[in-house]
Amino acid sequence: MTRFLSSLASLLLTAAVATPVFALDSAAVPAQVSPLPKVPAQAPAIRAAKLLEPTLRLPKSKIPGEVRVALTFDACMGDVDQRILSVLVSEKIPATIFVTARWLRRNPQTLAVFKAHPEQFELENHGENHVPAVDQPMQIYGIAAAGSPQAVEREVAGGAGAMLAASLPAPRWFRGATAKYDVSAMTQIRGMGFRIAGYSVNGDGGSLLGAAMSEKHIAGARDGDVVLAHINQPTHAAGEGVAQGILALKRRGVTFVRLADVPDLTDETLMH
Repeated sequence: MTRFLSSLASLLLTAAVATPVFALDSAAVPAQVSPLPKVPAQAPAIRAAKLLEPTLRLPKSKIPGEVRVALTFDACMGDVDQRILSVLVSEKIPATIFVTARWLRRNPQTLAVFKAHPEQFELENHGENHVPAVDQPMQIYGIAAAGSPQAVEREVAGGAGAMLAASLPAPRWFRGATAKYDVSAMTQIRGMGFRIAGYSVNGDGGSLLGAAMSEKHIAGARDGDVVLAHINQPTHAAGEGVAQGILALKRRGVTFVRLADVPDLTDETLMH
């Protein structure tokens, strides 16, 4: 009997000692997995990226009473808006055209028109595939940004390379898709030898404004303004307004210049 009780006591003591061991093991599991919800630490950094939309204005004219305006057009992809191009050509109005590699491949006939009037049209770099030049992953107006410094470099260098391949002069200005950048991408683009082309008048709201509003925006340009509009949306109502706005400026006696015509023009401008 004594031997039995001794064995039973030993068994109970073993169970009592063993029980906390299992409790400790189960308690240790939550301690190991609790940090997991904190893992996605990069998301706030991406959301916090500040986008800049550079302003560009011409220096004040040295000729008393002269009103100078630079018309700049983005040729993102697609075709050409003949309503705008025909006014520019027939009225002999200088303009700066920002072309993508995609647009160049699709529009050899319009490219030939530009080449036939080198004194009138300045062609500059709008990138390779119309990808926003922002080095963090995000969507801008529904368009995926480049997302890394390497992708920004491909977009900028690819656009310039396509221009050289098309026997165009080496570009000096760059305007990215959406005209928005982050600070580090702007520094990178400048380091590649390009000035960043902002603007001071949004002429057609990305070619989404109506004809009347586009005409009003462009016709109201003042001395030193750099107008941004689009020349690649022939089916949009904005194009008719852009053409009429240009004609209204001409009737006012405005002097039209290309960016290349202003030697002291830099991109060290205010941001908005």
